[in-house]
Amino acid sequence: MTSASEAMASEAMADVAARLEGMAEELTDIALDALRRASQGDPDSAEAGEALRVERRIVRARRAIEKAVTVLAPTGDTFIDEGE
Repeated sequence: MTSASEAMASEAMADVAARLEGMAEELTDIALDALRRASQGDPDSAEAGEALRVERRIVRARRAIEKAVTVLAPTGDTFIDEGE
């Protein structure tokens, strides 16, 4: 790969990582809303249980996105590649 094409790939990966970071922040907000819903009213209600299940799914998705950001984000001049 030429240095120009490597730079283009690095820039594209950094752009994707930045967009993913925004998605992770958005998922955090959604998870907090779910926790608020779960904490209102009867903690043993079906609605509270469902809100907690939704929050757990959202947190799992956010963690997966954060892992992707770690793989894609530049570290110095190179990207982290856990496969090598």
